[in-house]
Amino acid sequence: MKFSIKANDPTISARTGILKTDHGIIETPVFMPVGTVGAVKTMTPNELTDAGSKIILGNTYHLYLRPGTDIVNQGGGLHSFINWDGAMLTDSGGFQVFSLAQLNKINDYGVEFRSHLNGSKHLFTPEKSMEIQRLLGADIIMAFDQCPPGNAELPLVKQAVQRTSDWMARCETYLATHPPIYDWVQTVFPIVQGAINPDLRKQSAEELIPYSKCGMAIGGLAVGEEKNAMMETIDLCDSLLPKDQPRYLMGVGRPSDLVKAVRMGVDMFDCVMPTRNGRNGQLFTSTGVINIRNEKYKDDFSPVDENSTISFGVDFTKAYLRHLIKVNEILGLRMASYINIAYYQNLMQKMRNEINAGTFDSWSKKWLNEMADRKRM
Repeated sequence: MKFSIKANDPTISARTGILKTDHGIIETPVFMPVGTVGAVKTMTPNELTDAGSKIILGNTYHLYLRPGTDIVNQGGGLHSFINWDGAMLTDSGGFQVFSLAQLNKINDYGVEFRSHLNGSKHLFTPEKSMEIQRLLGADIIMAFDQCPPGNAELPLVKQAVQRTSDWMARCETYLATHPPIYDWVQTVFPIVQGAINPDLRKQSAEELIPYSKCGMAIGGLAVGEEKNAMMETIDLCDSLLPKDQPRYLMGVGRPSDLVKAVRMGVDMFDCVMPTRNGRNGQLFTSTGVINIRNEKYKDDFSPVDENSTISFGVDFTKAYLRHLIKVNEILGLRMASYINIAYYQNLMQKMRNEINAGTFDSWSKKWLNEMADRKRM
């Protein structure tokens, strides 16, 4: 996998780049829709492509439990299994395991946990995570890390940083001693931890950079910490992480946060927000966020978003979509998810265009001010 920088904004850290994988070329900054169990909820691969998606996510924890790694492997890997010919990234499963705190026991060796499905016991280690991700076959695989909650005490954050570094070394050893299963390149991204503590973030970055071949992730944010502290940490990571590699900010997805993070040199994002919020009636549109369940849209026969890049946004009315969402019609859930994913991809394309034109600094300030005035996004 190779990454090259295409353009830099002359005044801030924003940049565009080209990320080349064996399953396609990805322009950055990029938003990656989340397909936790092998599908971006309610959307087909063709619809994801039509909306502008070039890379999507799968989750190691969930796919390990269902349908099972062996089934995916028998199906030719995750790309073939779900009929997606673009690039893929798999999370290590660490965040899901650690978020189920009442179901797990963590030590230096790994994490013993009970399935949230049936209570069965399992053990995840760095080696096990790499084994599963090798079998799933994603282009980008994530190192196994410990993600402390946003309100974690300092000793726990220190322990998470140390374990993340130790576990990265074990991931590297496993990958070096176990040959690839498929005939395409799989690149591992280390994950920088340290919560909002600058010294621990610096320590984590310094310890993990030697393992980074073509990309690093910023983990442990959007997990309960204060928003300004989150942004300060992202800004700090801009000064810590390699400039010639893509930076992946994990799990942060509010549109205004994406724009701010791109200003700070972030290249890759993922979040369940566009599809999850869409299924609950919250739509991201060119004029701001709307809650389509509101009574005022009951007889609003204007397009959902006349500036949308897909037909669902321009060919159907707010009144109709509200009706579908209110009666829990599957078509409504699909329309809302599709509209939101298209909005996110259009926003990323707009940012790439502005950076390439050298106008991103001024454009982003204006856009953020407009969103703040509307108290949306």
